[in-house]
Amino acid sequence: MFGMFRDTPSFDVTHESSPSESLLAGFSAYGLAGLTAVDYLVDHLELEETGHIRAEGVPSITPFEKGRPRHPTRLYSRPDLDVTILVGEQFVPSVLGEALATSILDWTADNEVAEISVLAGVPIPHGEEGHRTFYVATDDYRESRLEGLDVPPMEAGFLDGMNAAFLEYGMDSPLAVGLFVTPVHAQAPDVDAAVRLVETVDEAYDLGVDAGPLETFAAEIRQYYQDLAERIERREHEQSDDRMYM
Repeated sequence: MFGMFRDTPSFDVTHESSPSESLLAGFSAYGLAGLTAVDYLVDHLELEETGHIRAEGVPSITPFEKGRPRHPTRLYSRPDLDVTILVGEQFVPSVLGEALATSILDWTADNEVAEISVLAGVPIPHGEEGHRTFYVATDDYRESRLEGLDVPPMEAGFLDGMNAAFLEYGMDSPLAVGLFVTPVHAQAPDVDAAVRLVETVDEAYDLGVDAGPLETFAAEIRQYYQDLAERIERREHEQSDDRMYM
């Protein structure tokens, strides 16, 4: 399984202070909707970097901004907001998703994190009526976060990689886990999909974030994310992909 990688891959979470009870996460994936959404939340909530995840034995990237390098997978928070946000710019193949999720779950258990929300886009055929956010969530997450929200469940299908690992763990533990998903198109980033995710999580967590300026925000980083998306697409083509959503 790991023959394409130099060593047995491993992930290590480092955090400078105790995280919040709620973790919001977005990762590099097709359409980059989840990643764009959490990046936008970090920017508009004026959060500070408070940790990172180091990966060993997997192809890596080193993003930089204004001449300064930074870790590709970062944690952000601020003292007066009970939310920690994970921004995962490094593409992690589905076959390694469980390993990354396990490291994150070990860290959440050690730090009394009560719930995880993952924002993601899925490349599924859809019409205009499909341009909305859906959820897949554990019972305790639905009761605590989704009551009264106009967010329908995703009807049926299969999950793999990180999302599957998070939800499987959540079903058998006190950790509440919710996955917010929305259809995405090939362009990167899919700004409309990212807006839907921001609006949904803003309503669920009452963050007070206006998703309106996201189009401008995305335009500023479009070329950066386009380059990232091209890398992701190349790596996805190198691997078998048996994911199915319905």
